[in-house]
Amino acid sequence: MAIVVRLDVVLAERKLRLTDLADRVGITIQNLSILKTGKAKAVRFSTLEALCRELDCQPGDLLTFSEGGSE
Repeated sequence: MAIVVRLDVVLAERKLRLTDLADRVGITIQNLSILKTGKAKAVRFSTLEALCRELDCQPGDLLTFSEGGSE
């Protein structure tokens, strides 16, 4: 896939665990895990907005485009 999810990188930079983020955003840990591993086929704007709000970042910090399909 050409869209690369960098949620794991942003979490590490903020020293935050996936379970903590799930609690703050109100999303199940399973759904965040699917997103984090790049297995998600889609993401709702409301989810992206909640993640950006809690992580104090921009959508481009979480999602990047890569010609080769991975970074």
